[in-house]
Amino acid sequence: MATEPGMSPEKVLANLMAGNKRFISGKAKHPHLSRERIGAIAKGQHPVAIILSCADSRVAPELLFDQGLGDLFVNRVAGNVVDSLLLGSMEYAAEEFVPPLVMVLGHERCGAVAATQGCVRSGGSAPGHIQTIVDALTPVVGPYANDPDAVEKGVQANVKAQAAALLAQSAILREKVEAGHMKVVGARYDLDSAKVTLLG
Repeated sequence: MATEPGMSPEKVLANLMAGNKRFISGKAKHPHLSRERIGAIAKGQHPVAIILSCADSRVAPELLFDQGLGDLFVNRVAGNVVDSLLLGSMEYAAEEFVPPLVMVLGHERCGAVAATQGCVRSGGSAPGHIQTIVDALTPVVGPYANDPDAVEKGVQANVKAQAAALLAQSAILREKVEAGHMKVVGARYDLDSAKVTLLG
């Protein structure tokens, strides 16, 4: 069952994780995709969560959490990096729709993390505007560049760093969290198992 407006952060998170279990088991319900739903949300949206996810084509939050149209306000960018433009999008959703949950969702074998660590190891740079992503990620994932488990450690460190950045850089999100109206969590999506794991 899809999440509904008015739920607590904990309830929304529990419903998303339950949806992920359905997705993994092949028993997804594909909620909120009817013509009636399309008509209802045409009049206004009420997403229950804001998701900051990587742009990777294999990481589609609406699918992996078994949600439907209008359920999630999803922001996707390579490396799930917080910048001013993306933060403005998330703050708009927080102010306009007041969803109780914000999730930063990284994933296994993230190409943005791997590319950044490759540049750190080689001392080189990435072509074009890809370097902008490398520059943003280097302080967070660069320290793990020579670790045997470099990408995985970088992915987890990046999720935690971006979740912290949301609160550090956004008074709007921070005030809602401090008032108990919103929760910010980090998570990792496993490409092999399709499982989402929360990161503390």
